[in-house]
Amino acid sequence: MPKYPDDILPVSEQSSQPVIPAREMREAALGAGFSLCGIAPYRRLTKHAARLEEWVAGGMHGGLAYMERNIGKRSDPRELFPATGTVVVCAVNYRNTAWDAPDDGRPRIASYAFSPDYHDSIKTMLRRTAETLRVSYPWLKGRALTDTAPLLEKAWAVEAGLGWIGRNSLLVTPRFGSAVMLGELLLNARVDVYDRPHDRDGCGACRRCIEACPAGAVGECRTIDASRCISRLTVEPGADALFTSASEGGGLPLSGWVFGCDDCQRGCPHNRSKPAGENPLFRPVVDPLAFDREFCRSLDFPRFHALFRGTPLERPGLDKVYKRIKALVEKGIRNNLSKSTTG
Repeated sequence: MPKYPDDILPVSEQSSQPVIPAREMREAALGAGFSLCGIAPYRRLTKHAARLEEWVAGGMHGGLAYMERNIGKRSDPRELFPATGTVVVCAVNYRNTAWDAPDDGRPRIASYAFSPDYHDSIKTMLRRTAETLRVSYPWLKGRALTDTAPLLEKAWAVEAGLGWIGRNSLLVTPRFGSAVMLGELLLNARVDVYDRPHDRDGCGACRRCIEACPAGAVGECRTIDASRCISRLTVEPGADALFTSASEGGGLPLSGWVFGCDDCQRGCPHNRSKPAGENPLFRPVVDPLAFDREFCRSLDFPRFHALFRGTPLERPGLDKVYKRIKALVEKGIRNNLSKSTTG
């Protein structure tokens, strides 16, 4: 039995690390363009890692090989930066008008994907945060991470007091709902006052995200079946093998989504009447409300490439996403997935 809850690191083991005022860390993060910043002491999140391992073992990861790797690393930030004493979790509000776009037969793209790739933007902001702190603390070292690193970032966001994990497995923040992207700094320092973990569950008995998912991917126990998740099936490379012609029919309905999916988030009451994002790094490359059938019908590939180059749509390939868009607007395909590939 561990001596400390969830293998929390005893304070004495961190006592040799210098202390930075939490206020300065938070001001540096907000000054770099983040909307929220929470700060947690280092510890190993072994219980969270066990739940992840159980999820993978149950095949719920939908064959995503990278989720099978480094499960041990995901629970321990010191596997990524050995001198970690503090985990700084930053969130940026990316909400744009895509949240208000009607489901009127238009090709649907996840709201975050209308903006330049968030990985690059968040890394830039994290580096600015660290550089600001190093002006006063030149000895400071650390590592900047996004969701490409094997870190349980949503669990760390809860530890840092930013919000709770919703039924759709996404972080929900009281101020911005779930329309946030996360980034983390692992630092070789302590702070004078750490944030308290968020201990309120804002979901209660609500099941609206479960009911909103057209593919039935959202489970009852805050889990996602990635083999059914529209976002996983339209974003990850190789997804086009799952798309079929309208004549085949059947399969999981994609409800017009050609890249990603926001349906479980749009169904969440905590995402109503929230402020739009203000960070210019997350400004849409095209007005999402104008991205309707007529706009897409007139859109040729050179213009599409010019608009969406450098956005998340590059992950599966701009040419492939463009073909999906044209299939929807020109042939009226409402995108079903083959039954044989979805079990």
